[in-house]
Amino acid sequence: MPDDKAISEAEMEARLHGICFKTGPPRRIGVELEWLLYDPHIPARPIEAARLEAAVTALRGLPLRSAITFEPGGQVELSSLPADSLTACVESAAADLVLVRSLLAGLGLGLAGHGHDPWRPPRRFLTTPRYECMESYFDRRGPAGRSMMCSTASVQVCVDAGHEEPGPLGMARRWRLAHLLGAVLTAAFANSPLRQGRPTGYRSTRQAVWTAMEPGRTHAPPDGGDPRTAWTHYVLDAPVMAIRDEKGPWAVPSGVTFRQWARTGLPRPPTLDDLDFHASTLFPPVRPRGHLELRMIDAQSGEDGWIVPLAVTVALFDDPQAAETVYRVVKPLAETAAARPAPGNRLWRAAARHGLADPELRAVAVSCFATALDALPRIGASPAITAAVAAFTDRYVARGRCPADDLLAPLTGKEGRP
Repeated sequence: MPDDKAISEAEMEARLHGICFKTGPPRRIGVELEWLLYDPHIPARPIEAARLEAAVTALRGLPLRSAITFEPGGQVELSSLPADSLTACVESAAADLVLVRSLLAGLGLGLAGHGHDPWRPPRRFLTTPRYECMESYFDRRGPAGRSMMCSTASVQVCVDAGHEEPGPLGMARRWRLAHLLGAVLTAAFANSPLRQGRPTGYRSTRQAVWTAMEPGRTHAPPDGGDPRTAWTHYVLDAPVMAIRDEKGPWAVPSGVTFRQWARTGLPRPPTLDDLDFHASTLFPPVRPRGHLELRMIDAQSGEDGWIVPLAVTVALFDDPQAAETVYRVVKPLAETAAARPAPGNRLWRAAARHGLADPELRAVAVSCFATALDALPRIGASPAITAAVAAFTDRYVARGRCPADDLLAPLTGKEGRP
């Protein structure tokens, strides 16, 4: 291990307090774009391992500004550098996507924007110890873990944690906003209604998969109180997925929290690196990593579909007037969510199953998108970005529809109503 110095429980808490929420005036924006790799000629055919390996090797050689990584099922992920404006973030990521798509086209492959693979069963491509342990760990609970690892893709929007002080851009307000608005974003951008060519009963099968997984690892911390304290307790009380060992196989414990591991020191005391690794194995819908990482949005279809969720989220978080307005709009959703954390509560379940066919979510989404459209010029969004959000609003939000309904319509003849 790179670090072999054991740390105390107090040092762990201080570490988490210090790195999870870094406050200051919101000014940096990022996006992480996950895509399914597929063969456009035969989408349902799994891509051979050798072909995937060749594509991965070639993609790693591209001169990208974004970081490029690969998920266990071979999904491609582009993580933009932090940008000072929405337009700069969009332009940088879009330029990288042009290079990626061009290279893949030469290899007879393409990028598909779906929240869950609509054609193929999950198949793990990466064989690193991390993913071998992850698969073993999640298999104890059921098949959802393999689907998450190998069959899902998303648009993850990253915004600053916010000000230390109260107010529309305050850290505590943004944390709460993320967990209420997150259900609206799930519903509006739901784009994964199919598994192996058949409707699943959900507009966002991806979100249903996350909900079915281990709550202590994929659900949000309890609501209320100080976000730093809630997150610190959440991390330390979450089960350990793997205990790394550079000399042999990694152990996969059962039911041991990180706090318990620290207190017993068995099979060895945890280190700072272990704590950081453990935090990277937690997947709540909003993950604080200094900034806030919103993880609930399905990957979007089309070359530029990802721009709309990025633009809407940034406008509602970073424009003070919009942030104040949207918080008042989404606050009543807390009654529907009640006490259970996202995504396991009634609000988030309705978003995953019904999308904007849910009347409450539709009404709130109409207000949220109108607020975003008003805010985009104030935050310097380009006319093209604003036009894309307006077109999405007219096509989907105003009609109580989401992208999943386009995929369901040919199968049901009822605009996506199974």
